[in-house]
Amino acid sequence: MKRSSWRLDLRFPRHRVSDVLPDDERFDYADAVVVSSADELHVIQPPIRRSLSNELGVEALAARLCPVQLTDESVAILALAEHVGGDQADELARQLRGRGFRMASPQRYVLAAPLLLSIARHQLAGSGGLVLLDASSSGSALAAAFQDMVEWGVRHGASDIHLNVHYDQPDSEVRFTIQGRYVAPDRFRRIPTATLNEMLAVIWMDIRGGNGAVFDPTSEQQGALVRQVDGRGILLRWASLAAERGPSVCLRLLDRSRAHEQQDLEQLGYLPVQAGLIRQAVETEGGAVVFAGTVGSGKSTSMAAQIAALPPDRKVMTLEDPVEYLIPGAVQNTISRDPARERHDGFAAKLRALKRSAMNDVLLGEVRDRETGEAFMDLASSGVSVYTTTHAPSAFLVSDRLASSVIGVARDFLATPGMLKLVVHQVLMPKLCSRCAVPAQAVCRRLNGALTTEGLLAQLCELPGIDIRGVRFRNPEGCPDCRGLGNSALSGYAGRTVVAECFIPEQFPGYLAAVRRNTVGEFLYSNLAGADSSVGFVSFFVCAAQKAARGEIDPFDAQVRYQVFSRRTQSPHWPLNKGTP
Repeated sequence: MKRSSWRLDLRFPRHRVSDVLPDDERFDYADAVVVSSADELHVIQPPIRRSLSNELGVEALAARLCPVQLTDESVAILALAEHVGGDQADELARQLRGRGFRMASPQRYVLAAPLLLSIARHQLAGSGGLVLLDASSSGSALAAAFQDMVEWGVRHGASDIHLNVHYDQPDSEVRFTIQGRYVAPDRFRRIPTATLNEMLAVIWMDIRGGNGAVFDPTSEQQGALVRQVDGRGILLRWASLAAERGPSVCLRLLDRSRAHEQQDLEQLGYLPVQAGLIRQAVETEGGAVVFAGTVGSGKSTSMAAQIAALPPDRKVMTLEDPVEYLIPGAVQNTISRDPARERHDGFAAKLRALKRSAMNDVLLGEVRDRETGEAFMDLASSGVSVYTTTHAPSAFLVSDRLASSVIGVARDFLATPGMLKLVVHQVLMPKLCSRCAVPAQAVCRRLNGALTTEGLLAQLCELPGIDIRGVRFRNPEGCPDCRGLGNSALSGYAGRTVVAECFIPEQFPGYLAAVRRNTVGEFLYSNLAGADSSVGFVSFFVCAAQKAARGEIDPFDAQVRYQVFSRRTQSPHWPLNKGTP
């Protein structure tokens, strides 16, 4: 019988494989040999001759399991640690025996994902010598490896996947943004540069709305693709940069199946008074609500949650680049725009059609250039309610951002009463693990050799209405609930929470006049002292202080990242020259 014609079937029966295997065929995880790097492939004896993934029709499993033939004709199974003793590996071994293959001893080896993928794609053999790539198995193996990255990211709460190709190094890196931290899991730490570069080319084949028929590492590209993870549709928004060392691709992970109608502003982290201001603005017809922040600050999530809460008797339409979240009841439209072009006929045509659609509310994904700035003015002046996002360093400087030369919204337009009916600025701050956070009295820390724990608590005590008995600090050692990723930077945290400031421009005396005169900066430092929610303003500092007093965030995080405590006497709103994490 010609083995190359066989195709193994790893579709499992309804019973577990371990329930039907004889005791002498069941694999003991302790018998697996760990191979930490390509330099250690010599422990596999006899040496590897070739991968059998493509020949046996199991190339879709290349990111987790790979059968290999050794030089003595026996077969071993290479696998990730979590799969080496699993049902799928047991079934693979059973079918290999049934097809007449002789299993090696040791039978199974544990490898890291990059090394496993390289062998599955015939890039490594024997003691690590390079061989020619088997093109027939390349695409499916790379697609399977990429799917593994996406699944890992989604299951560990990542907001972004970063694929950084370094042409000047043999290995490149894959990182993830988790809880606002840029981390490199051991599982994906070292990936051959050629492998990662080709993976990007394979991924680009599935991109929709992209600029370019093929992946071009020398130019900036954007687009989107969808992957299924645990029955959920995950949108991956592609943004690539042609960097000096090689292309850097950021893939934003967006769970399109998330039920935004069930999300509450308070659950996202808004204070009750802030949530009240937002709901008041939404109930008022006409004008614009602008959510501001930097990349990854959660502004689109907050906006989508509020849009989903609109009454069903209001027609909601969207213009997005691309559609990020599926909003129940909304008519959503994806607009594909080439970052290298300033004008797009398709965008203008969609905007004209939108205005003839008799909508009550419109979501304009982001205002970031003159084309979207003109669309913002057009829609906001038509009498409908507009919801949008933009990048700005604080709520009070959103007007300056919109009026900048990059976007070009007229200052007279922004200063018209009711046109900007609410401005929100938010960041996402690490939320303390409720199980292991440390009470304030048990902590004594020093920040930058100056500000101590006692100093922070003293400054909190000066605030009216703040009870510091609830203040807690991060436990850097973590606990079983928060250190599962094995990254010390994430220990002691459990997700993130919104810290925001928001205000109603029309209710803030003198602000609109300052917008018209382009003197917002002067206005801020001479008129904001003592401002509170009675004039439609809740500051970032007040929000952070209340969350610290309730034990939700570590006061040191607020101080290190935003200087909110040391600067509060200089300005009652968020420091203008600080960015988000």
